[in-house]
Amino acid sequence: MDALILDRSTVYDGWLSLARLSVRMPNGAIEERHVEDHGSAVALFPYDPDRRVAILISQPRVPVLLAGQPPLLEAVAGRLESAGADYTVRKEALEEAGLRLRAIQPVANIWSMPTISTERIHLYLAEYGPKDRVADGGGAADENECITVHELPLANIWAQVLDGRISDAKTLILIQFLRIARPELFD
Repeated sequence: MDALILDRSTVYDGWLSLARLSVRMPNGAIEERHVEDHGSAVALFPYDPDRRVAILISQPRVPVLLAGQPPLLEAVAGRLESAGADYTVRKEALEEAGLRLRAIQPVANIWSMPTISTERIHLYLAEYGPKDRVADGGGAADENECITVHELPLANIWAQVLDGRISDAKTLILIQFLRIARPELFD
């Protein structure tokens, strides 16, 4: 027998939605589960192969603040818009990092936290050069994101992965994907 959702009720509906579900498990047991839904997302790791640098961003993340941790270095990211993942990743690159992207490379579509969230993140890589930096970035003015853009050497980024300073999951996946595909860029 497969698991089956028997009942669903909304606990909260605002910026995100929280639902309570009754689920019949494969062994017949009935369990209560909670699911958070705020939509899916895109994430991008833009890199310049000629200068061997990449762009990461940082911004205030309340759960990170609550944990007493320093700001995360993260991939450019945003909520998936109805126009699609390719459109959204290009829009977020311009808003957050000031980058006008040429070609984008899809990497994966991952579940960010399948134990509790419906979110899937479309992951991308994209090459850029100095001429592609057409704005300062920092985020959309009406979203008060307070984003700081960091252009860092790929070797430095890899050192931060190895010593645990980069700990955001989507960002780690993208950096590791590029490191496997193009190891020479990290020398």
